[in-house]
Order: sequence, then C-alpha cells, then structure tokens
Amino acid sequence: MKVAIVHDWLVNWGGAENVVAALLKLYPDADIYTLVYNRKKLAGRFPGTRIYTSSLQKIPFAVRLYTKLLRFMPNAFESFDLSGYDLVISSSSSCAKGVIVPPSVPHIAYIHTPMRYAWDLFFDYRRHSSWVTRFFMDRWIPALRQWDYISSQRIDAVIANSRYVARRIKKFWSRDAAVIYPPVNVSFFSAAPSAGDYYVAFSRLVPYKRIDLAVAACGELKKKLVVIGSGSEIKKLRALSTAYPDADIQFTGSVSDEAVRSYLQNCRALIFCAEEDFGIVPVEAQACGRPVIAFGRGGACETVIDGVTGVFFDRQETAAVVDAIERFETLDARGAFKTEDIVRHAARFSEERFFKEFAAAVTQMHRAFSAQTVPDTDGAPLVTT
Repeated sequence: MKVAIVHDWLVNWGGAENVVAALLKLYPDADIYTLVYNRKKLAGRFPGTRIYTSSLQKIPFAVRLYTKLLRFMPNAFESFDLSGYDLVISSSSSCAKGVIVPPSVPHIAYIHTPMRYAWDLFFDYRRHSSWVTRFFMDRWIPALRQWDYISSQRIDAVIANSRYVARRIKKFWSRDAAVIYPPVNVSFFSAAPSAGDYYVAFSRLVPYKRIDLAVAACGELKKKLVVIGSGSEIKKLRALSTAYPDADIQFTGSVSDEAVRSYLQNCRALIFCAEEDFGIVPVEAQACGRPVIAFGRGGACETVIDGVTGVFFDRQETAAVVDAIERFETLDARGAFKTEDIVRHAARFSEERFFKEFAAAVTQMHRAFSAQTVPDTDGAPLVTT
C-alpha cells in the first residue's frame, strides 16, 4: 500500500512531529508532504524518507517566516498531487488536512487542533498583534475560516488527539471525531529513584506556555526551579527570575532527550501552566514516576488525575500556582503520590497503544470506504446508503 503523510511543516521537533515519526513506524515506506522543511535542524529525524515540500519552500528564509505565509497555505496544500497513493494521512493543526485527495483514495486526518488563530483564539491573537497584523487578520481570516470548514468536509475519517479537541472539531466543523491519544515513549521515559529537591518546567519558551507563572510561583515560595527549553520568551523569563534573588531558578536551554529524562526522573514535580490540546510533557513526567502540577484545562484534564498523579490549579495566575504547589507538598508529605500508580497511569498513552488504535481506525475506514460503492453486473457503481 502506497501511503502519503501530509504534515503542516517540519521546522522544529515537538509533539506533532513525534506523531509523524510514529506514523512512519506504521508505514515505513510512506512519503511526507509538508509546507516547508528545515533540513539542517531536523537532520537525521526521517532517514530514508522522501519529503516533498510546497512551492513556499523556495521563498528566502521560509523555514523562519512560514507563520507569516498563512494567507498562501491553503493553495500550497491543495497544489500537492496525491493521485498516486492508496491512503493519505494528514497530521494537522493548520492547513495540512485541506489537501485534495481523489475520490477513490481514502483520507484520514489526525487533528491536533483546528486552527486556533482562526477560531477560538482569534481575538487573543488579534489583541496581542500589531496594527498591521490586525489589518490583515480582519481581511483574511473570515475567508480562511470558510476554507477551513469546507476543506474539513472533504476528510473521510477524522481523529482527534483528545476529547478536548474532539469537542472543538464538532463546534467548528460539525464533524464527529474518534479520539486516539498521541504516542508517548513511556519505555524511554521511565521511573528511577528520585533524589532531587527541585521542580521542572519544560516546553518551548513561548507566551502561551505561561512559564512565567512557574517562575513567579517558585520565586515567591523560594523554591528551586529548572526551566528546560528555548524560545522567544527566554529574555523575559530570565529578567523575571532576577526579581526573586532568594529562589534558585535555573535555565538549561535546549538539552538532549537523555538530559530531559534525568531532570524529570529526579524532580519533585513538573509544573505545567499551559492550556494544551493534549500535552505530551505531562505524560512523559508521569512515565518517569513524577507528579504534575497542571492548569486544569485542556488535555491535562485527560492525562492527570487530581490527587493521584498530580494536582490542578484553576486559574492562570501566580497565586493559583502557589496554592497548587503548597497543596501538592501537603499531599506529597502524606504519601499521596505513589510512583507505581503514576507510571501505570502513564502507560495508557504508550506508542504500542497508538499503533494498535490507529491501525484499527485505518482498517475501519477502509471497510466503510469500500462499502460506499458496489459494482453492478455492468460495471457501473451502485451507491449504497
């Protein structure tokens, strides 16, 4: 079976790219189609895989400026010729799911989220944008929403990465979606005797991740915090940390997977302040046997059990994170968080489980797809209803 995997863009490594890598384990001979591809940054991640990029790849500095090319993304993905494939799988949080697939070829879309900047976060993005960006948003986004909805109706089977995303798919696209949680390498992220006295915040350092809340809360409580990752917020976060000279707040920058695992294995808990569609990092921390102090919205509500594998806070405010850390320490002192229970819970999100559920979804789609037409004795198709 000849398979095409269509992904929004390949410029950094994150949870969505991890899904692509998992799909390649299921379909090792698949080709990848993507908007732009940073070959230098992702060298070695997809050995032997044919990767086709859109015409936007030819634009100078496209791998850095791709987010500015939103207006041109729908046409770029619709320009891919996928007529030679037996199965098309899109991995999409933006426009990848909008590829045009021949009627005879099934298209299954794994949706990380509908475009948040076009739908539920439109006003938030607009509020924090320059007047030039707002000018173009007001003129382009309405048409983009129309295209997003119309293109969603072309998908043969929709899979959401969480129940949270499935609800948003229903609201914005009027489509029902099955739920298959992303794969987490729980065999790599494994438990070890914990000896650390610090908390960890691990993510890309961008505004919506709200790492500032972890820094401020640990600063006020004079706790040790290790911030792992890099991004546009690094200078702001370093400056914020200087306001708490009595706290020990460290920034590691980007580190190896092995270093991340070691930090997680030895921390008291992960502090996770973002509202994520799923959020792989909290599961990785739990696979290491460590609890999670998480914002109680989005995917974390499906991956963390309050009082058993972590605790929630209900507002993205420093005071709420402070209260959650204090509640965590009280419960931890009572022995509420059992390493074996946390690890067992994390195992529900394993790669093996993802492979099994996704392969079953593809088989089910093929059966439904082939049942749509049955040839009559003259060779003409009879549409079944």
